[in-house]
Amino acid sequence: MHHTLKLYDRHRKGILRLYMFFAAWTRIPLLGRLVRWVANMYGKNLHGAYLLTPSEAEELVTIAEGVAVAPCTCRTVFKNCDNPVNNEILLGPTEHVLHEAMPHDSHEITGEEAAEILRDSHSRGLILSIVKCKGDFYAICSCCSCCCVPLRMSKQYGIGEVLVRHKDIVKEFRDYQLAYGATEKA
Repeated sequence: MHHTLKLYDRHRKGILRLYMFFAAWTRIPLLGRLVRWVANMYGKNLHGAYLLTPSEAEELVTIAEGVAVAPCTCRTVFKNCDNPVNNEILLGPTEHVLHEAMPHDSHEITGEEAAEILRDSHSRGLILSIVKCKGDFYAICSCCSCCCVPLRMSKQYGIGEVLVRHKDIVKEFRDYQLAYGATEKA
């Protein structure tokens, strides 16, 4: 997990721009169907987001061993609105991994501070989702409909597998935490 996050931290703005660049290819006749298929497979199997209810988001923060806050990369890059930027909640399966993988522009916070950020985001009408990359959960995003890359890819370009609803997401995250903790101790 932490190696992926370090790479993502160095290149996150470029990665989001690249995702949106290729998403626009879905509108190219003939090629668009292939691009959409590849993007849906990528979203389903490698890097996607899961919609959360406010109570699920707060429960995930409670379960995580480490919590930090960072700027929302989508809003930092696309700047389509005036919603707060410092509301992306980073989750670590252990505090060690969180500290090792934290982006340079983040800082550790308490679970209660994270819950307050989530409540504020929800009251502003922002979309709560948890992001998973290569099997690792790493952040709860509180994004807007005008900047959120997964939502825009789904709604504007028909790449529906990048943002889905998973009714057992809390259980999956808890199992992930337990498996990661067991791996850490081995």
